Amino acid sequence: MQRNGVLRICTVLLLALCTFASEVFDWTKNEMGSFQYGTFPSGFSWGAGSSAYQTEGAWDKDGKGKSIWDIFSHKRGKIDRNDTGDYSCNGYYKIKDDISLMKDMKLNHYLFSISWPRILPSGIRTDYINEKGIEHYDNMINMLLENRITPIVTLYHWDLPQVLEEKYGGWQNASMISFFNDFANLCFERFGSRVKHWITFNNPWSVAVEGYETGEHAPGLKMRGNGAYNAAHNIIKAHAKVWHTYDTQWRNKQKGMVGISLSADWGEPVDVTNQRDIEAAERYVQFHLGWFATPLFTGDYPQIMKDYIGRKSAQQGLSSSRLPAFNPHEKSYIRGTCDFLGISHFTTRYITQKNFLPSRGNSYFTDRDLAELVDPNWPDPGSEWLYSVPWGFNRLLSFVKTQYGDPIIYVTGNGVSEKMMCTDLCDEWRIQYFRDYINEMLKAVKDGVNVKGYTAWSLLDKFEWDEGFSERFGLYYVDFGSKNKPRYPKASVQFYKRIISSNGFPNQREIESWKRKSLETCTSSNQLLAAARRKSKEHADMPKVWPVHDEV
Repeated sequence: MQRNGVLRICTVLLLALCTFASEVFDWTKNEMGSFQYGTFPSGFSWGAGSSAYQTEGAWDKDGKGKSIWDIFSHKRGKIDRNDTGDYSCNGYYKIKDDISLMKDMKLNHYLFSISWPRILPSGIRTDYINEKGIEHYDNMINMLLENRITPIVTLYHWDLPQVLEEKYGGWQNASMISFFNDFANLCFERFGSRVKHWITFNNPWSVAVEGYETGEHAPGLKMRGNGAYNAAHNIIKAHAKVWHTYDTQWRNKQKGMVGISLSADWGEPVDVTNQRDIEAAERYVQFHLGWFATPLFTGDYPQIMKDYIGRKSAQQGLSSSRLPAFNPHEKSYIRGTCDFLGISHFTTRYITQKNFLPSRGNSYFTDRDLAELVDPNWPDPGSEWLYSVPWGFNRLLSFVKTQYGDPIIYVTGNGVSEKMMCTDLCDEWRIQYFRDYINEMLKAVKDGVNVKGYTAWSLLDKFEWDEGFSERFGLYYVDFGSKNKPRYPKASVQFYKRIISSNGFPNQREIESWKRKSLETCTSSNQLLAAARRKSKEHADMPKVWPVHDEV
């Protein structure tokens, strides 16, 4: 009996190794081909996305607890122009209006996140459940389904309850694993009969690196060399625990899926004939995407991460690696906990080898021994980090297919911002970005990559973390200066709507017509916005008349 069990385990491990070794990604093959016409498979899902803190506002209403972003954004100097998400798009009060926009675009799905402190103000289920928060998401999910829009729900999009950060140290503390599992279990219990697609974490790379390494994001800690790795370790284990909870308690009843959304820029070797550049590019991708994806598919961190961080730690005189290790039980528990892989992708970098000496100190960035470069000819709409490099999307999707055994993929975020106080709704650069990136995704699908859906990022302009409201990603312009936060369609709304209705790109003539008509419609939207702004300014310039009170 015992011998058979060992043989069975060995056979499973061998099959797993064969699965992941069946294809090897070719770093030297980058075919930047021409535009490809055609359509996506029947049933392909088109959507748009958002997150709770970025859009809801109502930061202290109806029993919601404070999140780390409520506290962080209220500290002067942390956010561009000291913006906060206190009101943002007022999405908490505008569910019906926003779902009407989605319905008009004929979206198949809407990706949004549930605010942990809105339904568990302290973060701890046994303390108190805020039923008004539950009711808010109940209404939202019901309304989406009534309009034939599938909800895809993210459980954690960065808004950790502040109490858990103050009392336990947030994601540095392994206690978060159980607290997060309790929160997720409550969501499965209350919403799972209607929600069939769950995402545990959105972009945990940013949570770990920008929250606990650079301090650019909440909670704003600069624990260089250790903080990011410790946070990521707990996040990965929390994801696995939630997946197992769903698998054992809810899957048979609710028939849903649990995945994760990983942000991944593509890294292309500066010189594809130079082995050192190829190795550096692979390190870039493994330290970003592989850091989280590889454990979920294989049970452990990428070997290249373990080698580099272990060697750097030894050179720095440490007795053990700064990268935590999974024990054998944890490896087994984590492996295979991904029903689908969400990929959020925006841009690409060229990568070359660069050695960082131990004297430079402990840092996630110096651990990688590489340099990131950009081509000055890449289109740049103004955001300092986001260049339009469509072919990198195809390369990334192909890498995911070969690296992780052809998983089910949902693109959980793809879009472009403008870094300006922009009131021009004729966003031709965004139309071009969507056209080119979605077409590269089509090429990947035609090559056999198992992409099931695409999420444009984002439905609305919204609070953009440390950039505040200075960057705009939305298909819809939001007038943040107006009390009611009205929405105005940009030209890209009409263009994306036509991609959805055609399920791709039928022919050249039609696509050129889409672009022309989309830019024509934005003129009237510009006029409406300008009129509203004039009216708002006239109201602001009116002399203030104060009531006169008789003295008593």
